[in-house]
Amino acid sequence: MNFIFQFLLLFSRLPLRVLYLFSDFIFFVIYHLVGYRRKVVFENLQNSFPEKSLEELKKIEKKFYVNFCDYIVETFKSFTVSSTELRVRVQHINQDVFDDAKTEGKNIILLAGHVFNWEWFNALALGVVQENSHPVYRKVQSGFWEQKIKELRTRFGNQPLEAKEVVRHIFRNPNDGNSIYLFVADQTPHVSEVTFGLKFLNQKTPVFVGYDKLSTRMDLAFIYCDMKKVKRGFYQVNYYRIQPDGEKFVEHEVVKKFHTLLENTINKRPDNYLWSHRRWKYQHAIKVMGE
Repeated sequence: MNFIFQFLLLFSRLPLRVLYLFSDFIFFVIYHLVGYRRKVVFENLQNSFPEKSLEELKKIEKKFYVNFCDYIVETFKSFTVSSTELRVRVQHINQDVFDDAKTEGKNIILLAGHVFNWEWFNALALGVVQENSHPVYRKVQSGFWEQKIKELRTRFGNQPLEAKEVVRHIFRNPNDGNSIYLFVADQTPHVSEVTFGLKFLNQKTPVFVGYDKLSTRMDLAFIYCDMKKVKRGFYQVNYYRIQPDGEKFVEHEVVKKFHTLLENTINKRPDNYLWSHRRWKYQHAIKVMGE
């Protein structure tokens, strides 16, 4: 494993303009030769956009695979990319929301979707007033790759937390405006954990509700990350504060608002979302559907 990782580390040191040549090759292989999960991707697109023509769906599908292959090489690059380069390649808009939360003395829950390239949020920790930045990740089975992923998320002063640890960590630490917790919040719950669902992208969708439970028990600042791919290798993230309709959040309010915002992001640039996952496979396990 270590030999493979050392090779990937050397690979990641190549300039992105070279890595994108590899991306083009990977695209040719997985799209034209192998057909990696093409049935899953097209079925997801068809169900999400029933109003679109076959031709429109095929264009989105092909663009998705181009973006997906860029995401692969950009993720490898994440192991060695400098903070300076990431600051050039990822523009963070409306950072006043971080200053406001700090002034209010509220820790931040950042909510992002699987929109390319969510892995490049890491350098955000260097540009905000909060002292502690905690990317939340899911544990992987391999101990070796678990450690390497953790090292990747630790770059630029981040302090990663495994998903099962994060709620306990939030409750045990002061809510003083000095901490940010980054959730990729459109994760699919395991079938044994599915309880709540929403209509999302025209489908009954099981949704993760861990962060929603926090919203009703603590006075936290919830911020949505609207990721946009400007062009190859360059991204823009707009940050929007999610506010309650009343004095404070009620149950499922945050999770509903997050998915509405994410759906708007996807509708504007559907090829930039991760369509290759079977995120609707546990529809049958939903016990309660939100309105």
